[in-house]
Amino acid sequence: MREDRTKERVANTALWLKWEQELSEYIKNFERCQKANRRNGKAQGLLQYIEEPKHPWETINMDWVTGLVPGGKGNLNACMIIVDRFSKSVNLEVYFTYPNRPQLSYK
Repeated sequence: MREDRTKERVANTALWLKWEQELSEYIKNFERCQKANRRNGKAQGLLQYIEEPKHPWETINMDWVTGLVPGGKGNLNACMIIVDRFSKSVNLEVYFTYPNRPQLSYK
């Protein structure tokens, strides 16, 4: 149950001095919530803002899709996806698994 719903229910039935503060502390330390909200591993760092590009192809996003069913000339089974962040245009390049550097520079 969310904290605001719990506070609403308590406010309808009972009030005392510093009740919101005490209730927030109780909810924060509630055992069932602690188990449900458990974090595994190292704490994540802060996100860094990426500036909006001012020109086409100034900033791109790139990703690979692999393990596709082979098809076409050369049984191509991988795709490199390039997205221009300015215009949102998408370019697709197909390959046989991961290309080596000469293959990438040739395109």
